[in-house]
Amino acid sequence: MQLDGVKNYLIDMDGVLLWGSTLIPGAADFVHKLQDKGIPFLIFTNNSLYTPRDLQVRLAYMGLTVSADSIFTSALATVQFLHSQRPGGSAFVIGESGLTTALHDVGYILTSQEPEYVVLGETTTYSFERLSLAARLVSNGARFIATNPDVMGPGEGGFVPATGAVAALVSSATGVKPYFVGKPNPLMMRMALRKLNAHSEESAMIGDRMDTDIVAGTESGLRTILVLSGVTKREQVERFPYRPTWILNSVAEVEI
Repeated sequence: MQLDGVKNYLIDMDGVLLWGSTLIPGAADFVHKLQDKGIPFLIFTNNSLYTPRDLQVRLAYMGLTVSADSIFTSALATVQFLHSQRPGGSAFVIGESGLTTALHDVGYILTSQEPEYVVLGETTTYSFERLSLAARLVSNGARFIATNPDVMGPGEGGFVPATGAVAALVSSATGVKPYFVGKPNPLMMRMALRKLNAHSEESAMIGDRMDTDIVAGTESGLRTILVLSGVTKREQVERFPYRPTWILNSVAEVEI
């Protein structure tokens, strides 16, 4: 389908370009076509585990060649937000290299001694001791930030609890709700548009989830493309009070 007036694309990764460790048919052709035509795009993910360089290598292994600079994660969005709020601040972090590397890069100090923030991201090695410390720090006044509100994600053998679920544990213990930076917060969309130097009315968000991708795109003034290759199924669309601009089976149907 030809999408008139769209000059920039924000493309969700999981469910749009890949499913687990396999590229969705047509995904590589779509992205390489964008590259060949010089159309600006960013690949989006709420997963904060990996650095853009890690994800670049992972995608290349699957057959999709992109630059690390064209990948935008909730970890990067979170760190941009923290840097804009309190440059050179301090944080106690539960997360992996995608988050800790980005914080180091902007000059943040990672500490458990009176940090200004407790920052929670995706991790595969949750420790009760560190979660208890995070709860105590939040209770003592540290500001509570989480990279994304997703309560579950894909894992070996099925789904695994994700950042939102673990954030709920700390919230329940402290009575303090975190500020989520990643989708569906439109803040992440606006950061991406600034990075592309793009205007919302000339941009489209391609996603597979009505409750994160499509609502975030809608609230940011972008046109939205729901692809049915991931989480949301066609029969579920009518349950939501907002609608995507277009519904396609996959990115293979996007004509540029």
